[in-house]
Amino acid sequence: MNDPRPYHHGDLRAALLAAAEAELAERGIEGFSLRAVAKRAGVSHAAPAHHFGDVTGLLTALAAEGFRSFLAHMTARGTPDDPPAQRMQAAGLGYVDFAQNRPALFRLIFSSRRPDFADPDLCAASEAACGHLVALVAELGGGQTDVLAIWALAHGAADLIAGGRLKGLDKMPPDARDAVLRAMLARVMPRGTGTDAPPAATPC
Repeated sequence: MNDPRPYHHGDLRAALLAAAEAELAERGIEGFSLRAVAKRAGVSHAAPAHHFGDVTGLLTALAAEGFRSFLAHMTARGTPDDPPAQRMQAAGLGYVDFAQNRPALFRLIFSSRRPDFADPDLCAASEAACGHLVALVAELGGGQTDVLAIWALAHGAADLIAGGRLKGLDKMPPDARDAVLRAMLARVMPRGTGTDAPPAATPC
């Protein structure tokens, strides 16, 4: 059976990843299959296996894309010229944006054991995203405990908001919600005391 769509070079892989994300969002990890992804993408059932090998390969590639999107969301709220504290708050807001905009990927990269996290591409994407947080903490003079505190707060807020559990924030206008999140992040911002070990490794 031929693929029914006239994909240009490189388009099929992207189409399969988009279909995989949609399938994951609709059916969850338990109902995820290569055949269902192929059907959603409108290609032969063999196409996902040809590009990714098996379900683990596809989920691993999707997780790598997830971490790249995660990093893009964390950097989208600020600019390199902003002060480190402002970029840290922007990263926290971007963390929440990612959880809301791409919830299936948020769950895949942080809650699932199905991707192969030893895969080089996934490792590189994960380290780049989490390294952004570590670098910001280092710029602020913080240590490893600060990394964990900020990560825990940002992730917890993102997870609760995406799951509709922080209903007070859900009802706020976007600017007001962001102001509350910035204030929350400011409470755990490193103070540059130098009393903790410097960040040595990415947290995720």
